[in-house]
Amino acid sequence: MSDRANDPAFIYFPTNYRWSMGLLLCLSAAPWGGAEIDEVNRIGRQLKNKVGDDNAWLEEWARMGDIVEARGRDEEQKGHRLTAAACLMRAAHYYQIGERFLQHGPRSAAIYRKAVKSFADGAAMLRRPRIEPIEIPYGDKTLPALFVHPAPEAAGNKPAPAIVFFDGFDITKEIQYFKGVPDLVARGFACLIVDGPGNGESVRFRDLPLIAETEKYGTAAYEYLAGRKEVDPKRIGVMAISLGGYYAPRAASLEPRYAACIAWGAQWDYYDTWKRRFDLLDSGKLPSLSVPPEHLMWVFGVKTRDAAMKILEGFRLDGIVQKMRCPFLLVHGAGDEQIPLSIAEKCFEAAGSKQKLLKVFTREEGGFHHCQVDNVTIGTNFMWDWAADVLKPGT
Repeated sequence: MSDRANDPAFIYFPTNYRWSMGLLLCLSAAPWGGAEIDEVNRIGRQLKNKVGDDNAWLEEWARMGDIVEARGRDEEQKGHRLTAAACLMRAAHYYQIGERFLQHGPRSAAIYRKAVKSFADGAAMLRRPRIEPIEIPYGDKTLPALFVHPAPEAAGNKPAPAIVFFDGFDITKEIQYFKGVPDLVARGFACLIVDGPGNGESVRFRDLPLIAETEKYGTAAYEYLAGRKEVDPKRIGVMAISLGGYYAPRAASLEPRYAACIAWGAQWDYYDTWKRRFDLLDSGKLPSLSVPPEHLMWVFGVKTRDAAMKILEGFRLDGIVQKMRCPFLLVHGAGDEQIPLSIAEKCFEAAGSKQKLLKVFTREEGGFHHCQVDNVTIGTNFMWDWAADVLKPGT
């Protein structure tokens, strides 16, 4: 637990880590159009006296989402397509930030559907970057995803390298877009942002709970990209955020066609992580979590803690990351309260890649919180430049 009084990060709700990180998650999307600081502050001011009330959290974010979406629909009718797109996509972000803490509420599904439609309608009006909603074949179902096209002037006339971008424990493909993807495609990459099992639309509407075997959908995503003429199949990397520090390394270790791997935040033994969290909860202490602990059972589609813990026995990277051979970047914050730095060091040491780098952001430089939520651009700039050095877009 960090010293809240002396934390240089923007901690809006000093007594509530989860709410503070939730607001920062939204605000940090501002560089790519996912937030307007005045709107976020208006939401925060309405919530100052309701800290911890997740129903109030949902309603205030949804209320602002409705205001911004209505503005976008009005501008669309006037023919102001770029203004409309900006409003609709930002409204989608507000809806999903609000829904994250209360996925099972009576209004949650309807609000989430509004978010998906608002984002899709806005994205369809953009020319740069070009965002294409697609479906990835996955067994007898499909995975919803966004294919973000590379900037033509950066990619040239040749097939481009690409990054598969999976979600985390509680993130979505729409939220992921606002984590620097426009800057990635501006460098000449294609980006496939995927709601894998346990995430986004897949868990909410398609009966696809979270699974340990990320190579299954990792292979599906790779093969989808390899079949697109815009993409060079020999230069496809995989990355993911937060719990994605398990997803991406496992996928890259067991699907050898991936040419690079980025873990945006580390994982090692997710069973042990949750055992320690539940021990704290049972002792009356509150661990630093991004969402309520009930989210764990929900993403697995089970009713009890014991059932969730049984599934978590498969969420271990030891014996797997030793098989990784592609270039590997692991990015972590020195002050991450959810996943200690020691976990990152353990995973990095075990990774079998000859070309590997552990980048730790410090308190002094910023980006030292979980997945650089306190300074996202310092993280994305580093990751995208590393990816460009390794996969060489434009060549």
